[in-house]
Amino acid sequence: MPEVAKCPECGDKIRGRSDKKFCSDACRNAWNNRQNSDATSVVRNINNALRKNRRILEEVLNGHAEGKARIQMKKLAAKGFQFDYFTSIYRTKTGSEYHFCYEYGYLKLDDEHYMVVKREQ
Repeated sequence: MPEVAKCPECGDKIRGRSDKKFCSDACRNAWNNRQNSDATSVVRNINNALRKNRRILEEVLNGHAEGKARIQMKKLAAKGFQFDYFTSIYRTKTGSEYHFCYEYGYLKLDDEHYMVVKREQ
């Protein structure tokens, strides 16, 4: 008698095609979500931090027609800005380093102040 295939998620008997691995789409999705959960939680947390940083920089620039604004570091930190998370670094010819969260960037002016800018595409 041939061995009956069982769903790796719930253990139920699998009916249908001989190469079917799960008894239902719900079981397939649940199994795959559990397999990927550790990696996705790390990625999700980093993406959330990047989006929050972008939102904060956008908010700082709101109302500044010239496209740049000066802000105290402690005000950025109070809004929840995480300086360790950025998407790219732009180095100028003079050696200044802008850290960008997508199209919004910041330049450290001194120990207490940053310049926030928006890169136009």
